[in-house]
Amino acid sequence: MRIVVFGANGPTGRQVTAQALAEGHTVTAVTRRPGDFPLADGRLRVHGADVFDPVAVDHAVAGQDAVISTLGVPYGRRPVTVYSEGVTHITRAMTEHGVRRLVCVSSTVLFGVPAPGETFFFRKVLEPSIARTVGRTVYEDMRRMEGIVCEGDHRWTVVRPAGLFDGDTVSDYRVATSRLPGRFTSRADLGDALLREAVDDRHVRAFVDVRTSTGVPGILDVIRKEAFGGRA
Repeated sequence: MRIVVFGANGPTGRQVTAQALAEGHTVTAVTRRPGDFPLADGRLRVHGADVFDPVAVDHAVAGQDAVISTLGVPYGRRPVTVYSEGVTHITRAMTEHGVRRLVCVSSTVLFGVPAPGETFFFRKVLEPSIARTVGRTVYEDMRRMEGIVCEGDHRWTVVRPAGLFDGDTVSDYRVATSRLPGRFTSRADLGDALLREAVDDRHVRAFVDVRTSTGVPGILDVIRKEAFGGRA
C-alpha cells in the first residue's frame, strides 16, 4: 500500500512510518525538515513540504492510497491553525487525485465526556484546566479540523488518543468508538492504531479512542514532559 504521512518527523509520525515500512508498505514521509528525518529505507520517500503550502501538499498526496496525518504542535497562547489549514489542503488534494482514505489524530478531550472511572480531581479540575486554558488554542483548532474532515466525503477516521508517552513496543491496547477508561496512550500503540485504520479500513467515518493499559507512566511525569513541549 502507498501511504503518505504528514507530520512524519514528530514522535508519532516516526512510529507510523517505521511500522508501515516494517510491514512492507511504501511510505512518503512529509516533513518541513527532510534533512533531519532519521529513517531510511528503499520504500521510503522523504518529501520536504509545509502543510500550509497547498501546492507542496498536492504533490505529496498524488499517487497515494491513503493519508495519515499526525500533525501536532505544543500548547501555547498563540492561535493555532495547523490542524484546520493542514487538513483543508490535504482533503482538497485528496479530492483532486481521487485518494479516499484519511486517518488523522486529535484528542480524547474532544469526546466531551469524562473518562470512565476517573477521580473527581482529574475529571473536574485537571483535565478541564488543560483543555480550557493551557491547551485551549490547540483543542479549538483540533475541533475545527474534525469539522472539516466530517463535512467531506472521504473515507475518514479520527483517532483520539489520551495523554501521549513514548513506549518501546506495541502493547495489547484498547480501541473503541466511545471514550475509554485510562489516562494515557503510548505513541507505539497510537502508531499501530493509525496504521491499522488506514490499511484495514476499520471504523470508517468514526471517532476512535485508543488507550494503553500496561506500562503507563505517572500523570505528573507525562504532564511535565509533554504539556509544554510535546507534539503528536
